[in-house]
Amino acid sequence: MPAKIMICDDDEGILDLLEMVFNDEGYETVPEINSLNIASIITKENPDLLVLDLWMPVLSGDQVLKALRNNPETKDLPVIVISASGDGKTIAMNAGANDFLAKPFDLDQLLGRVKTLVKAA
Repeated sequence: MPAKIMICDDDEGILDLLEMVFNDEGYETVPEINSLNIASIITKENPDLLVLDLWMPVLSGDQVLKALRNNPETKDLPVIVISASGDGKTIAMNAGANDFLAKPFDLDQLLGRVKTLVKAA
């Protein structure tokens, strides 16, 4: 069974691109544009990995991540944070991210990190 990757980014272009790339690699994808829906979708879909944008309206990626880490059911979910922010890595790692990639990122690099974390999970 293919690994299931949830992608959350408020930029529809990035969401579409990542969905296409992950599908091409044989992953199942769960795209979501609204960060407020993440917790309920994770409960329903039970993804193997989350690719999470840091800067989103209403609920930022680090707030989402802290909530996931505080929940016993999602505390071990592998999360890769993506962000164009200069201090994004510090914020992401402090919030409990497993990995961080700065935007614009190299797709092969992202896929490599996804494979590593999915295997480790």
